[in-house]
Order: sequence, then C-alpha cells, then structure tokens
Amino acid sequence: MNLKLLSLLVKDFRDTDNAHVRTKCASAASGVGILSNILLSVMKIIIGIISDSIAIIADAVNNIADAASSVITLVGFKLASKPADREHPYGHRRIEYITGLIVSMVICVLGLEFFISSIDAIIHPAETEYSTLSLVILTVSVAVKLWQSLFYKAVGKHISSTALIATASDSRNDVISTAAVLAGALISKFSGINLDGWLGLAVACFIIRSGIGLVMETADPLLGTPPSRELVASIGKKIMSYEGVLGYHDLMVHDYGSDRIFASVHLEVPAEQDILVSHDLSDNIELDFRREPGIYLVIHLDPVITRDEEIAELRREVEAVVALVTVECGYELSMHDFRVVRGAAHTNLIFDVAVPFECKLSDGELCTSLDKRIRMLCPEYNSVITCDRCYISTTAGMTEKN
Repeated sequence: MNLKLLSLLVKDFRDTDNAHVRTKCASAASGVGILSNILLSVMKIIIGIISDSIAIIADAVNNIADAASSVITLVGFKLASKPADREHPYGHRRIEYITGLIVSMVICVLGLEFFISSIDAIIHPAETEYSTLSLVILTVSVAVKLWQSLFYKAVGKHISSTALIATASDSRNDVISTAAVLAGALISKFSGINLDGWLGLAVACFIIRSGIGLVMETADPLLGTPPSRELVASIGKKIMSYEGVLGYHDLMVHDYGSDRIFASVHLEVPAEQDILVSHDLSDNIELDFRREPGIYLVIHLDPVITRDEEIAELRREVEAVVALVTVECGYELSMHDFRVVRGAAHTNLIFDVAVPFECKLSDGELCTSLDKRIRMLCPEYNSVITCDRCYISTTAGMTEKN
C-alpha cells in the first residue's frame, strides 16, 4: 500500500540497483514528509495557541523539526548520489549514514526540549481549554503520523536506507507523543484534571530514550560493522562454486553504501597447479563478483599442498587439536594456512587460527594451549601459530571443500 504511492511518484521505483532511481525514491519520500509535517505543524500551532497547551505547541515544534529532518535526509541523498572522485575514491554513500545520525541527534535534542517544557508546565500549570476541533486535529495527526512511519519504513527497506528507517522511527515516536497529548486533552476536557505537563514529561523520556538508541544504531555503520550472515554465506557459496578452489578464509567486507561494497579474501588453490592457471581463476572470480552482485573483490592466493599424504595427515591431526581446544574454551576456532617445514631436530607446523572477538582468552593463552596439545602428538613438533581476530560475524568465511 505504501509503495503504491511511491510507484505514482517514481515510475521505475523497483530498479533500486540504479543509484539515480534510489535517489529519486528517497527524494519522493522526503518531499511527502516535508509537506505533511508542515501542514500538521501549522494546524497544531494554531490550536495550541488557542488552547494554551504547552504539549500541543511542543508537538507542533516537533513536526517542524521533522520537516527539517526530511530536508536533511533529502540533501544527504543528493550528496550521496555523487560519483566517486579523487578525494573520495570509495564514493559518497556513507553520507546517508551521517544524515541518519543527524536525524537521530535532532530527536534527542527535541526530546530534551520537550522534557524541559513539560517540567515547566508541571511547576507552573496553566488552564487549558480544548475544543472539539483541537481533538479532531490531534486525532488526524495521529493517523497521519502512523501512515508516515509505515511509508518511511516501507521505502527505507525498499532502497535499504538507514536514514529513512531512522526517520520512520521518529514518526513512530510522534504517534506515541501525539496520542499522549490527545489522551491528556480528553481527560482535561471531560474530567477537569490537567495532565498536560505530566504527559509531556513521559513522552519526552520516551523520545530521548529512542533518540539515543537511534544514534547508536546509525553510528554503527560509520564505525564499521561485520557483514550480515546472509552476505557472507552468499559470497562463500559463489567462491566455492568455482572448480579449482579448495577453500577460502580471511574474508573482509567494507561497506561504503548500498552499491559500494569492497571485499578481500584468501583463496586456497592446489600448490601443484600452474600459477598462471590459479591467477586466471582469481581474475575470473574478481570479474564475476564485480558484475554480479557488484562487489569489488580482491583475492590473495594461498597455495595448498594436496599430494603429500603425510602433510595431509598432520593437517587433520592439528585440526582435531583445534576442535578440541574449541570445545574447552567455548569459542569457535578454525584453522587455515597450514604449512610444514621439516628440520634436522624438529618440524615446524605453521598455521593461522581464526578467533572470534568474543573470545576472552588472549592470543598467548590460546597459542600455549594449542602448542601443548600439539607437542603431545609428537615432542618434535614445534607450532608457529598466528591468531586472527575474525572480521565477519560468523566463521562461515573459513571454508574448505571436502
């Protein structure tokens, strides 16, 4: 239903992979928000002055701020649509996250202002007179704000926009605040009990709490968050579909916006295979990822010896040790880059272990535990271990073909 309006405003609205279409969808949503919020704020200011209600006037100012937030979002999308340049080679898509953060901070400021005004209304209560027209306008405002929230959320999910989803949450908060004002108006009109200030205070606390949560949520992409499990799984499935790929690890994904994703990965290939063949394989994979799903992938080749049964057996034994330590420490570990360097007095077993960030054990403690158990296999084994902290939300990025 909400996308129906979007289809009337943007003819090719379903082509969200097109940056231009995406910007038009965001502009349409912001334009609708600006017009509806200005209309609501004008009506509320009028009935707020007539009724002498601090809650209604504050709610009107909140709508004005919503219109300003929509302008910020609109400008943000215009700037985010700019192509990459010398100063910003990764593009400008993260401006969307910045505008979402600004909207969230505006919510916090308005909540604080609303809180202060409500305290003043409690200390210095004023007589309020609510007309039937004021009750009708407040009811209409609740309905419009509810529709706004659903509209912003639908468009935000449709184009994967953090800024619009944050704006949808703001509109949802307005539904609650305006509904509280309406409830207070009804109680005041029919019972004579003035709850204007107290209801305003409760709503202000809710808005501040919601604003702080939104600030944290919109700031996360700027700080850098792990890719979703779905994205990691899709990347892994695609990589493992190529003949000649033994496995992959050390997958890193950097999100610079909806269509600006950069990634790097270590690709395990047979050491016995011609290096030119392996290099051609990695080039083809990188090119395919660039075409579909549009990820700029960089591959590092890791040769794996596949025709030495003794090394294969050592690898299986060390993997069993890693699995045992995984059970003991309670954190999922995985091994990659396994190599064997034989010497006269001892044999070096060189490998990396992927460690989740939640693991409380230090790298030294993990290496000591692994080395102790490896020496139990054979005293001449000398383990050289590198601990890698995972850059993805799941160890699905450490995969090998059976």
